Amino acid sequence: MDGGLKRKLKTGLVLAFIAGLIVLFARPEYRQGEPSLRGRSAKDFQLTLDGKPANLSDLRGKVVVLNFWATWCQPCVDEAPSLVELQRRVAPLGGLVLGVNAGVNDSQSAYESFLKTYNVDFPTYFDSSQQIARSYGTTMYPETYVIDRKGRIDRKIIGPQDWTSPTMMAYLDSVLNEK
Repeated sequence: MDGGLKRKLKTGLVLAFIAGLIVLFARPEYRQGEPSLRGRSAKDFQLTLDGKPANLSDLRGKVVVLNFWATWCQPCVDEAPSLVELQRRVAPLGGLVLGVNAGVNDSQSAYESFLKTYNVDFPTYFDSSQQIARSYGTTMYPETYVIDRKGRIDRKIIGPQDWTSPTMMAYLDSVLNEK
C-alpha cells in the first residue's frame, strides 16, 4: 500500500468515527436534561390515582417528579428506595413523585409485587397500554421528567439517580422554591 492510500484510509476512518460520535450524541436517549424540552408544557394524560380518575394537569401547583419504570429493570429496582425517600422529603414542600410503570413485559401482579417488595408508597400508575411512555418518547428505563408547578418540564433525566444526594436535593429545592 502506498503512503497516499494509507493517509486517505486513515482520514476516512477518522471521519467515520467522528460522524458516529455525532450521531450518538444527537440521539434522544443520550441527551440528559436536554435544554430543548425545558419550558415545554408536560404532556397531559389520564391515569388513576387513589382509585379515582385523574389527569397529570390536576397536579398543577405541585412539583412533579414523573418517573417511568419497569419491574424487570435493575436500575429501576436500584433507584426505588431513593424515590421513596424523595417523596417523604418533597411532599411537605408541595412536591410529588409520580411513578408510571411503562407496562413493557410487565403484568399487573408483577407491578403489585414490585410496589410491595420495595415499599413504594408514592402514587404510581400501571400503564399497560404503554401510551404514556410513548407520548413522552421514553425508550430507556428509568427515565424521569421534573415538572414545575406551572406544568412545564424543567428537566429530563435518563438513567437511575440517587434522588436524595446533596446535588439532586439542591436542584429539586430550587424548583420547589420557584413561585
